[in-house]
Amino acid sequence: MRVLILFGTRPEAIKMAPVISVLRNTPGITPIVCFTGQHRAMALSVMEVFGITPDIDLNVMKPGQTLEGLTADLMMALQPVFEEQKPDMVLVQGDTTTAMVGALAAFYRHVPVGHVEAGLRTGDMGQPWPEEANRRIIGIMAKRHYTPTRLASENLRREGVSDSDIIETGNPVVDALLFMRNRLQTEAALREKMASVFDWINPVKKLVLVTGHRRESFGKGFEEICLAIREIADSTDADVVYPVHLNPNVREPVKRILGSASNVRLLEPLAYDEFIYLMDKSDLILTDSGGIQEEAPSFGTPVLIMRETSERREAIDAGVARLVGANAERIVEETRKLLLDEAAYSAMSRVHNPFGDGTASLKIAEDILKNASAS
Repeated sequence: MRVLILFGTRPEAIKMAPVISVLRNTPGITPIVCFTGQHRAMALSVMEVFGITPDIDLNVMKPGQTLEGLTADLMMALQPVFEEQKPDMVLVQGDTTTAMVGALAAFYRHVPVGHVEAGLRTGDMGQPWPEEANRRIIGIMAKRHYTPTRLASENLRREGVSDSDIIETGNPVVDALLFMRNRLQTEAALREKMASVFDWINPVKKLVLVTGHRRESFGKGFEEICLAIREIADSTDADVVYPVHLNPNVREPVKRILGSASNVRLLEPLAYDEFIYLMDKSDLILTDSGGIQEEAPSFGTPVLIMRETSERREAIDAGVARLVGANAERIVEETRKLLLDEAAYSAMSRVHNPFGDGTASLKIAEDILKNASAS
C-alpha cells in the first residue's frame, strides 16, 4: 500500500517522524515522504535529528508569501506528485496549510485521507487562525480520523463522523518525546553535548522557558506578551530563555522589548533534541504552542498558555496547564504566583500526560494495514 505522507512545518515533522519510522518498518506499506517546505529551516533540523530524508521536497515557501499564495503554490506543486506517485492513501497531520491543501488535493483525486491529530476544536474560527478552519476542512474530507484523546473523538461524533472512522490512537508527539527523552537518558555523548550547549543554565535559579508565534497575537497581543516577559525578568530572580521564531512579526517586538534585559536569553530556534533537553531543565513554561501543551505534562512542568482559548483542554482539565491570554497583567500575576508560591507550583507540577502513551504510531500503522487488507 503506497502511503503519501505530507508535512511542511516543524510541529508536523516532530509528530510525523515516529509515524514515518513505524511505516518504514511495516511490511505491506510503502511510505512516500513529501516535505513541502512550508517552514523549511525549522523542519529540516527536526528531520536531521530523526534521520528522515524526504523522498520529495517541494520547497514552496517564498519570502513574504501570503496564505493565499502558499495555498495556490501547494496545490499546483502537489498535482504532479499525485500523478507520479499514485498513492493509495494520504496522511496529513494537524491543522497547517500543508495539511489542508494536501487533504483537498487527495479528495479531488478520490484518494482516502488519514488525519493524524484529528478532532481538535476551539469552537472559535478566529482562534487559532487559520488553524481552526484548516482542521475543520480536513475533518470534512478525511476518511480515517486518528484522534489523540476521547474529547477529540467526541468532537468528531458531534459533527456526524461515524464511529467506525474514528480511531483513538493518542498523539504521536508523545511517541517522539519518549524516543528523544530515552536517548537523552541513555546516550552519554548526547547528554555531554547538551550540557555543553546549555552550560549557562544556573541550577540554583528558576528557569522560565518562553515560546510564542501565533498569528492571532501579532500586533497588540504580542506586545503584551513581550511586556509581560520583561516585567517578569525585571521583578523576579528567575532566568528567562526564549528561542525566537523566525517570523519577523515575532522577532521585531521580542528583540525591541526583551533584547536589553540582563536575565533574558534570546536564542535562535533550537534543534528538537536541544528543545526537549531545555524543557526538562525548565521550572515553568509560557507558551502559545499547541505541541508544548502536549509535551510538557510528561515532564511535570507547569504551562501557562498565552492564548484566549485552547483546543487542548485535556491539559487544562488535568490541572497541568492554565490559560492566561495575551494579557500582560495576567501573565505576570500567574507567573509570579508559580515562581513564589510553592503550594501553587506543587499543584500544577505533577507528571500526567493525557495525550498518549507512546503507541500512537503503531496504532496508526495497524489501522492502515487493516484497511489495506479490507480493500
